[in-house]
Amino acid sequence: MKYNDIRKTFLDYFESHGHKIVPSASLIPNDPTLLFTVAGMVPWKGILQGTEPAFAPRVADVQKCIRAGGKHNDLDEVGFDGRHHTFFEMLGNWSFGDYFKAGAIEMSWDLLTNVLKLDPARLRVTTHVSDDESTEIWRKVAGKDAIRLGDKDNWWSAGDTGPCGPCTEIFYDFGADIENEDDRWVEIWNDVFMQFDRDANGNLTPLPKQNVDTGAGLERWAALLQGKVDNYDTDLFSALIGATEDIVGVKKTPENIASFKVIADHLRAVGFAIADGVIPSNTDRGYVIRRILRRAMRHGQLLGHRGALLSKLYPALITEMGAAYPELGREEKRVVEIIQNEENAFADMLQNGIKLLDNEIPKIQNNILPGEIAFKLFDTYGFPLDLTQMILREKNIDVDVVGFERAMGEQKERSRANTKGTRTLWESQTQLPATDDTTKYAPDDKLESKVLAILRDGEFISSASAGDAVEVALDKTNFYGTQGGQVGDSGELKNLDGQTVMNVGEAGRVDNIVIHKGTLAADLHVGDVVKTVINSAVRTQTTRAHTATHLLQAALRHVLNEDVEQRGSKVSPDSVRFDFSFGRPMTAEEKQSVEDLVNKWIDANMDVKHEEMSIDDAKSRGAMALFGEKYGDTVKVITAGDVSCELCGGTHVYHTGEIKHAKINKEKSISSGVRRITMSVGTLAE
Repeated sequence: MKYNDIRKTFLDYFESHGHKIVPSASLIPNDPTLLFTVAGMVPWKGILQGTEPAFAPRVADVQKCIRAGGKHNDLDEVGFDGRHHTFFEMLGNWSFGDYFKAGAIEMSWDLLTNVLKLDPARLRVTTHVSDDESTEIWRKVAGKDAIRLGDKDNWWSAGDTGPCGPCTEIFYDFGADIENEDDRWVEIWNDVFMQFDRDANGNLTPLPKQNVDTGAGLERWAALLQGKVDNYDTDLFSALIGATEDIVGVKKTPENIASFKVIADHLRAVGFAIADGVIPSNTDRGYVIRRILRRAMRHGQLLGHRGALLSKLYPALITEMGAAYPELGREEKRVVEIIQNEENAFADMLQNGIKLLDNEIPKIQNNILPGEIAFKLFDTYGFPLDLTQMILREKNIDVDVVGFERAMGEQKERSRANTKGTRTLWESQTQLPATDDTTKYAPDDKLESKVLAILRDGEFISSASAGDAVEVALDKTNFYGTQGGQVGDSGELKNLDGQTVMNVGEAGRVDNIVIHKGTLAADLHVGDVVKTVINSAVRTQTTRAHTATHLLQAALRHVLNEDVEQRGSKVSPDSVRFDFSFGRPMTAEEKQSVEDLVNKWIDANMDVKHEEMSIDDAKSRGAMALFGEKYGDTVKVITAGDVSCELCGGTHVYHTGEIKHAKINKEKSISSGVRRITMSVGTLAE
């Protein structure tokens, strides 16, 4: 039975047993404590803990999940066995105060043995030592004597206090010929019974509404239903590995199979995450996805491949999983563009970093790379520590991790101390002309610019070398420099032959000078002529978020009152942080009304006008200005239909429908009389 058939069978079964079938939630959770949706219960956390009402008594879904790094997964293990994944699919059926232990156990056993036809003799079950009820149900339903275990194995809780309860797990026996017991007995289903509320003293009180939370790994089900021990031998991964063989021009062998597994696994994690709105970056979930993408590129290199890889493989992912997850195809153009930008940026870094390693390896003592060298690879070439460790592991060399972390801490301290000083240095360059950035509103990838200044380590220099972290000023640019709450563009500077000279992580601004900050991929000199190429996919997402900010302010004034005024904002790709004057928390009804109004205006696909005019004309038109902001004689006015008219120098869409959707995530106080809303837009909101 193939993956698509298993999903359908699972959902059809529970639909026939009265469950409402819902699509997977986003990989980006509405939970600030998590970077990703790491389990099937994450979207239902509020319902399961009693803080949100249930919308149906019975629900079933197949949830996209990512676990990569930290307590949620050891990334180094992915690809080197048959069971670890970064991205996986969790089958789940949920009872919110409806059926309980008997219903959950009966349906689990019925689906596995009567529908999927698994041999009952190869199934074992466990229960908690205190759970006599579940233990007796298993005897009646399956004639099985459960193995009774303690809290570590068969008790679930959300924390030290709150909802908790016993669970029962079902294991499949892959056969006595499997030597490793952990590989022989594989957990294939877990039914959690949220039965009690635990107080600070450890006392358990029965919950008024008892819930069932279940989880079953689709990859494990596919392996056992297809007669495979290794998840990567199943139909989905076989297809992705076959597509990889075609692109790299190498067939899988026992010696290189780990690299094929890594690439197939990481393709899913990177593709799904970016389709859901994650932007690879150097922080938080964006950094996790960048690490995974770069790890896949390194394994492509081990197979002898150079150049784009995951961006070429993405269509194969759509072929295999696009029917179940239509967002993959819907977001194809954007996802491929973002992956290509990442691959292009890292390709040169990878080669230069390996050159540095090759130079340092002969100097290594006791087979340990000094931590400061590992940090230089991270700081200069964007090598995550685990990538350096992976490359050196091939040569039986370790890394001084303590030294790496010490160098990282020292760099953070220097960065905090130098931020103000760097601005002062640029302000001292009074001879530099203002940057001509008029093309930032309609970026031209053929724009040729002259290098006017290079700043490295607090000193202005005439030239810098590949690998240097620098700040560069040009005579003209199409990069938007951070201003007015909108984050700056990222992208590349290229020479006239089209080769990448600099990977720009962010464009900043000091007075009228746009500063391109990043790492050089080749030598650069003052006076060189370069092409400025922005990351257009990220720009598009930032642009729609900025226009959504204007709609949000208009909606707040409409729903709350006309006295609401903006007090600050941060506009990032597909997300908004908006501060406004208001003296009390918004009610749930007010927040919903604001969100609904913003989406009503988005769906109306109103024209958005971009006009330049005198400040007097703008005021006479009633254009809103940012509290405390100073404006010149000529200003830019952004008008969205007949609902919003603001002075704004940021980038904006031309029709509100380009925003796609908006979702308010949180509203809170940040100071007396000032509230903050965080809002997702575009793909992230959908």
